[in-house]
Amino acid sequence: MGNQLIAPSILSADFSDLKTDIMMVNESEADWFHIDIMDGVFVPNISFGMPVLKSISQYATKTLDVHLMIVNPEKYIEKFAELGSDILTVHYEVCKDNMHEVIKSIKKNGIQAGIAINPDTDVNVLEKFINTIDLVIVMGVFPGFSGQSFIEETYERCKTVKEIINRNNSECKIEIDGGVTVYNAKKLLDNGANVLVSGSHVFKAENPTEIIRKLKSV
Repeated sequence: MGNQLIAPSILSADFSDLKTDIMMVNESEADWFHIDIMDGVFVPNISFGMPVLKSISQYATKTLDVHLMIVNPEKYIEKFAELGSDILTVHYEVCKDNMHEVIKSIKKNGIQAGIAINPDTDVNVLEKFINTIDLVIVMGVFPGFSGQSFIEETYERCKTVKEIINRNNSECKIEIDGGVTVYNAKKLLDNGANVLVSGSHVFKAENPTEIIRKLKSV
C-alpha cells in the first residue's frame, strides 16, 4: 500500500444520490474528500456552496479538503471553518496581494491552509509561502470542469514544487488535482506528489471502490 493520500473529488459524484457516494468514499481506502467550491467568476462553472458542504460534513467520516475556486475567499473563511473544513485551499491567482493575511486567517480558524496554482502560473511564486502552508495544489487541468485531459507539463511542475519544499525544509504536501488516473499516478508520485485527487476517473468507473484501491496501492 502506498503512502499517498487519495482524495476523491465530490464534484464528479452523483448529486441525485450524494449520500450513497459519500458512504462509498467513507468505506473505501480513500483518505480525504476533495470538495471544489466554484463561484462562476474565478472559474467558468458554478459547483455548490455552503448548504451542500454542510450536508457532506454531516455524513463524511474523513478529512474534508476544501478547494476554493472563488474570488474574495477571505470573506468566507470563518464560515467554511464552521462547516467542518479540515483543509482550506485558496488560489494564488486571486490572493496574490493578500496571501499572507489569508493564510493567517485560515490558520487562526484552526484549520490547515493550502495554495492552489493554475497550469499557467509560475510555480516559483510559492517559494515565499512554502513554510507557512500545509498544502500546495498543482492543477493538472485548468480549473472549472471535471473530466478534462491531463496537462503533461504537470509532472515537471510537481518536481519543481518538490525542490522548493526540500530547499526550504518545509513539511508541505503536494496535491495534484485534475486528470489523475491509475495510469499517471505512479509518475506523479515519482515526481513528488503526496495527495492525488481523482474525480470522474473514480465516480464514473464501474467499480469506484476498486479504482480508489488501485490509486492507493500504486
